[in-house]
Amino acid sequence: MIKDNFAVSIEYEVKEEGNGEVLDSNIGSKPLEFIMGRGEVIRGLENAIASMAIGESKDIVIPPSEAYGDYNSEYVQEVPRDQFVGIDLQEGMTLFGQGENGETVQVTVKGFNDEVAIIDYNHPLAGKTLAFSVTILDAREATEQELSCGIGGHHHGGGGGCCGGGGCGCH
Repeated sequence: MIKDNFAVSIEYEVKEEGNGEVLDSNIGSKPLEFIMGRGEVIRGLENAIASMAIGESKDIVIPPSEAYGDYNSEYVQEVPRDQFVGIDLQEGMTLFGQGENGETVQVTVKGFNDEVAIIDYNHPLAGKTLAFSVTILDAREATEQELSCGIGGHHHGGGGGCCGGGGCGCH
């Protein structure tokens, strides 16, 4: 059984249930590594992985409530076109901006005219039931450094973080 604070390495492929199109996959490339219980992957995937063993493969169906949430039509808004000066807007394009609390926000352009752009703040996979094929490659207790910095990441917290007081040149 894979517990919270375990460093987990997986290989996966994900499709929208009922649709053969692959939405994302790391098969044949670098494994996805994360720490269980930290919300680094969607809740439904983490819950399914918890009952798996190293080397085990499983097909998992995850409803929107345990993935990226339900689609919310209130998240589609008209925004003045002048907020996109210098951007060659195209329907369906993804843009990244800054939210009210300084967090990075991903939006999709649904349409536009000379006055407004119609922007969708829903995650692109909101409202979709996801079908994962996942294999557990490795699972072990995370080290203290991984718990404070993440796997392969660099933490730059208040006390100098993981790179030490002098920094390490990463951003």
